[in-house]
Amino acid sequence: MQAPAPLSPVSLRAQALQALCLTDPGHKVAATHALFEAWQAGHTRLEAAENLLPDAATALPGRPGRPVLLAPVAVPQRSPFTPEGLAMLLHAVTHIEFNAINLALDAVWRFPGMPEQFYTDWLRVAHEEAIHFGLLRAHLNSLGHDYGDFAAHNSLWEMCVRTQDDITARMALVPRTLEARGLDATPPMQARLRKVGTPAALRAVEILDVILRDEIGHVAVGNRWYGWLCAQQGIEPLSHYRQLARAHSAPRLKPPFNDAARRAAGFSDAELAAMHQT
Repeated sequence: MQAPAPLSPVSLRAQALQALCLTDPGHKVAATHALFEAWQAGHTRLEAAENLLPDAATALPGRPGRPVLLAPVAVPQRSPFTPEGLAMLLHAVTHIEFNAINLALDAVWRFPGMPEQFYTDWLRVAHEEAIHFGLLRAHLNSLGHDYGDFAAHNSLWEMCVRTQDDITARMALVPRTLEARGLDATPPMQARLRKVGTPAALRAVEILDVILRDEIGHVAVGNRWYGWLCAQQGIEPLSHYRQLARAHSAPRLKPPFNDAARRAAGFSDAELAAMHQT
């Protein structure tokens, strides 16, 4: 794989947009890590008030020609007790992590005027999502497959588009809703993989341990900034969340919920109680 061209020496947010536009997954991962390291080292600057516009000819996000994207109900599923079914399950999670890189980079470039810590937080999320993608892609490769070999859906990015003009809705409905579902889904997935019991399945369990640990922190970032934005606007978070979920057609939350992980990610007792009542 040819190395990506170095990012131009422009602002942090402009470089995040450049990385978002990259279509090759390996290049996107490399650019995300490079930007995180440059920011940590003080080698790039923040222009929080900069109003950025992507090139009209460039589709967002940058993505490879594969996987083929289908409606969620049309994406084939097979038992992970077969080699191909296990690869398909791993591919689905790999696709989620690829989208998660894009979601975090989008948060960095799209929303001007936020405190510096906002951009630091979301760049770190992008960096960690890129690590997750790399772990999963390497495991897929070890099974004779690669990212793009199976069909996938685009629900995560579709919510990103629906909330592109409202940062409060973005914080409420992407990290706190769609990504938080991963906190609930991961332990049952791991239990199923342990039943499969093959070395490949058990390696997947190990990778999911890393992802679950980090995703608690990522959801916490969404919770923290959603709470901050609500406080800035004098909005009651729980009732406003319900309004945003209706306005943007967010998926209804369904049990079982991983209450311990959600609590660690900053969900309040009132929010957990409301979820159990839906």
